[in-house]
Amino acid sequence: MVHYKTISEWFEAFQLPKPEHPLISVVKTDVASMMRSGDTLTCFCDFYCIAIKRVTGAGDIKLKYGQQSYDFNEGIMSFVSPGQVTSLSVEKDIEVKQSGWHLIIHPDFLWNTSLASTIKRYEFWDYAANESLFLSGTEEEIIINIIQNIHRETHANIDKFSKQIIISQLESLLNYAERFYNRQFITREKTNHKILDRLEKALNSYLSSGQPAIKGLPAVNDIAAMLHITPKYLSSLLRIHTGQNTQHYIHEKLIERAKERIATTDLSMSEIAYELGFEHLQSFSRLFKAKTLLSPMAFRQSFKN
Repeated sequence: MVHYKTISEWFEAFQLPKPEHPLISVVKTDVASMMRSGDTLTCFCDFYCIAIKRVTGAGDIKLKYGQQSYDFNEGIMSFVSPGQVTSLSVEKDIEVKQSGWHLIIHPDFLWNTSLASTIKRYEFWDYAANESLFLSGTEEEIIINIIQNIHRETHANIDKFSKQIIISQLESLLNYAERFYNRQFITREKTNHKILDRLEKALNSYLSSGQPAIKGLPAVNDIAAMLHITPKYLSSLLRIHTGQNTQHYIHEKLIERAKERIATTDLSMSEIAYELGFEHLQSFSRLFKAKTLLSPMAFRQSFKN
């Protein structure tokens, strides 16, 4: 685990010349290195890092990020926030070639600007490396143009307009990234539906396993971990495809299971609530009524009328 506290330390580690600005830098990369099977590079930084790059190996090699393998011959874009741990592992011996851009921003650069309070609203800062943004050719060109604008500003003579121009360019880049992620959630339909199918199976399996009575209600973080994706990415994906966040989706599945148990068993409402992981009957009854407009007992009674 490597910890980079300053942008200068990051530059030194990659044998780059000293940054021209201590709080924001743009680096164009075009490097090749040998990586061995099982190699893992793990690090975290005290600054933001936005990368757009192509990673290729001999014979169209696939690299493994997180829990899944991806073909990184496409242009990909990733976002790492301060303190976020990232890692890259390789499946077999290859010469890895990387080309692209790194945009590095220390939080102190954002102080007293519009981005200081809004940058965290972009959910992709909490996505994992295996949830990178896959760019089309046109999208890649838009992003690179913005990064080059920032590069020119950081290498020009600093004046009273420089910082605000850079901040406005950063805001444009983040807004475009948000738009392109929204597109990705829609266009990568096969991959996304596989995740949603796994989500439904994971929830159904958990709710029918007897574990809720021991471990409690299914938690967003636990469900996301079972799917090997981050909670924020899962929530964004669900919002695009279902209009619900993960918590609402879990509640819907809880109510489906509750309806089934109420209609097909003679268990008391307290027993059903306990079986589903609720600590208190009142919490179960309140959620059930909010979702169905009926109390659990009224719902059961409706089957007898």
